[in-house]
Amino acid sequence: MAGNHSDPSGPDLALGIALTDLPDGGKLVGHRDGEPVLLVRRGAEIFAVAATCSHYGGPLVDGLVADDSVRCPWHHACFDLRTGGALRAPALSPLACWSVEQRGGKIFVGEKRKNPSPAPRQGDAGPPPEKIVLIGGGAAGFAAAERLRREQYQGAIVMISDDEAPPVDRPNLSKDYLAGKAPEDWIPLRKEAFYAKNNIDLRLGTKVAGIDVRAREVVLADGEKVSFDKLLLATGAEPVRLTIPGADQPHVRTLRSLADSRSIIAQSSAARSAVVLGASFIGLEVAASLRTRGIEVHVVAPEERPMERVLGPQMGDFIRALHEKNGVIFHLKDTAASIGANDVVLTSGSTLAADLVVAGIGVRPRINLAEAAGLATDRGVLVDAYLETSVPGIYAAGDIARWPDPHSGENIRVEHWVVAERQGAAAALNMLGHRTKFTDVPFFWSQHYDIPINYVGHAEGWDTIEVEGDIAAKDCLLRFKRGGRVLAVATIFRDTESLQAELAMEQGKA
Repeated sequence: MAGNHSDPSGPDLALGIALTDLPDGGKLVGHRDGEPVLLVRRGAEIFAVAATCSHYGGPLVDGLVADDSVRCPWHHACFDLRTGGALRAPALSPLACWSVEQRGGKIFVGEKRKNPSPAPRQGDAGPPPEKIVLIGGGAAGFAAAERLRREQYQGAIVMISDDEAPPVDRPNLSKDYLAGKAPEDWIPLRKEAFYAKNNIDLRLGTKVAGIDVRAREVVLADGEKVSFDKLLLATGAEPVRLTIPGADQPHVRTLRSLADSRSIIAQSSAARSAVVLGASFIGLEVAASLRTRGIEVHVVAPEERPMERVLGPQMGDFIRALHEKNGVIFHLKDTAASIGANDVVLTSGSTLAADLVVAGIGVRPRINLAEAAGLATDRGVLVDAYLETSVPGIYAAGDIARWPDPHSGENIRVEHWVVAERQGAAAALNMLGHRTKFTDVPFFWSQHYDIPINYVGHAEGWDTIEVEGDIAAKDCLLRFKRGGRVLAVATIFRDTESLQAELAMEQGKA
């Protein structure tokens, strides 16, 4: 989660360093008043910003500098070197910045600067909307609200969420939080006071019954009508539910919300054995977290290899071996037939002891509201390059949005946290009339024990997988290619190359 300030390392930048110690294009970490500071030189300009990413504390000295920005090696957050501003999710908070002075062939870091307000954007299309309504309290909805206020939008914001908890850091629910390594105060994306302070009308536990497109109103389940000038649909996805006998028992869980994660944690305290149904990212992250808690874990899935559909056979074999090394027992090419009070019967006839069952068999986009309102849909809500739906003034972002991806040339829908956050921010700009195309390259990360897997791009199918390095040695880069073109890149412990692949895709050089 968020990084901690370690003991200052490197030179005291208040005392200065020689200009020759920081060559053009170079990065150097020192400290000022006990805080780690990253120096970056680009030609005659030298920038001084906080040395760790504001997301999970990644070391920015190991990141990638492109134009006047620096990208985090861990989860591809991006920051403006001039202002410290968070340009791209998953970071939402800016970096601290310091003044820099050059004299006598030396570089001196001065006082910390105040983070400036965003400069007014050019090309606005008319006056801003008086009222914006956001349906959904996940990554996209929160990022939209946060960006609207960051852009100095003064109108009304209503965020309607059927969750009982304020927006949370969902990736952590299956990773460190579930494993018992992250305290709960790390989980909210912002403290509750943030919403009041920023005049965001956050309505939790509130269900939407429908959208009246002509009247420009959202109709709530209790009959209340909420008018809007611009509307963002960010309803996300919901877990596919088991339909086999015994699926409705209290020890059978799915994982989507903070409440779900809390329930699994509570039940795991007395559980000796668990069965995870599904070898997806969520399923295997849950398996790793439960193993960390000392619980015997069996994974049941119909495929031949875990995650082969996304990462290919070589990475699938590695992931299976990694989990088996940590004690997970796989039952592949098999499914659950029924669930008892303390066991799971498989279609193969085997019976597995199970004090806890977690189903991770996929999710479905929640597009019912969009369909009922007459918005164009196709296995998701269809949007244009500006994330606007077929109804002007209504936008969609996150797991439900199917958008024209300029990198693959296809209409795609992905279920990645970072994509949802970035789309929420882009939709916010477009609801304010800035006409900003969404062109970001999809990115996600997955954590299995101490092994991170980073993935940039989008490859629903490929004809070649090029493996560079050694997967078993946890030092590799995989290129997923179709017709000679790189569609996606997966890496283990090759963070710089992952960032370089992302930049190449953005520049059309893949």
